[in-house]
Amino acid sequence: MKWIDYAKPDSLEGAVKLLGESGGKARPFAGGTDLLVLMRVNPARIGSPDLVVDIKGLPELNELSYDDDTGLTIGAAVECYKIYSDKVVKEKYPAIIDSSSLIGGIQIQGRASIGGNLCNAAPSADSIPSLIALGATANLLGSSGTRQVAVEDFCKGPGKTVLSDDEVLVSISLPAPKHNQGSRYIRFIPRNEMDIAVAGVGVSVVVEDGTFQEAKIALSSVAPTPLYVKEAGESLIGKTVNDENISVAAGIAKSTASPITDMRGTAEYRKHLCEVLTRRAINTAIERANGGK
Repeated sequence: MKWIDYAKPDSLEGAVKLLGESGGKARPFAGGTDLLVLMRVNPARIGSPDLVVDIKGLPELNELSYDDDTGLTIGAAVECYKIYSDKVVKEKYPAIIDSSSLIGGIQIQGRASIGGNLCNAAPSADSIPSLIALGATANLLGSSGTRQVAVEDFCKGPGKTVLSDDEVLVSISLPAPKHNQGSRYIRFIPRNEMDIAVAGVGVSVVVEDGTFQEAKIALSSVAPTPLYVKEAGESLIGKTVNDENISVAAGIAKSTASPITDMRGTAEYRKHLCEVLTRRAINTAIERANGGK
């Protein structure tokens, strides 16, 4: 058994310093629901770390706040149960509620966070399509300072992100929702709960007088990373809200997906699901934009 050191810095800057001094052999630790499993069963995937840096209690990573001008801030360590229990998030960001309530089971949701789900960079991550559809930005801190990265650019491959060895994800920012905006995340799984998505779709739309003013669509489990399907959303903008235009967007999502065949489903089946789930997600997002739940 390999011995691994543990450190619990009392500041974000202290955490960055420890990560930078490790030569790539340290990993930040918050919820631990992915990290601890990987350290046990596949440490090579995360660089076989010699040190874990506990950042769970740092205040910057535990902020959950909303401002009408700047929007929503979700600290990287805010647990899923706190997110889906928040009244403001429920009212203004329903796709985030959809996603955060699906990550693991109820016990996992007491530790796991959307920030951790993003940093794990699984193609099947439930939170990432919603974040992309809602225009989220990842706020990073490293030894060179701060930087912001659009969530659609954050994942670079399965388990790989833009984070440098000395960087941490501090928080995720989402713009304030617009009038008549609705969003939805939906997935297909073989079981009723606690499973990995065969395919998933996140959608956000702004609807005014029966016309799509804005639309963004993102997919999970059908590419090496969660996939922003820009063309699908753009196909709706300026178009009348009707089944024909929604079907066109769903068809673009299907054609853009590049899934694999594995034990959960064939590539052909996953592409079919992209079309079906995109259509359903758009319709629910429209209902929510018009005041429905």
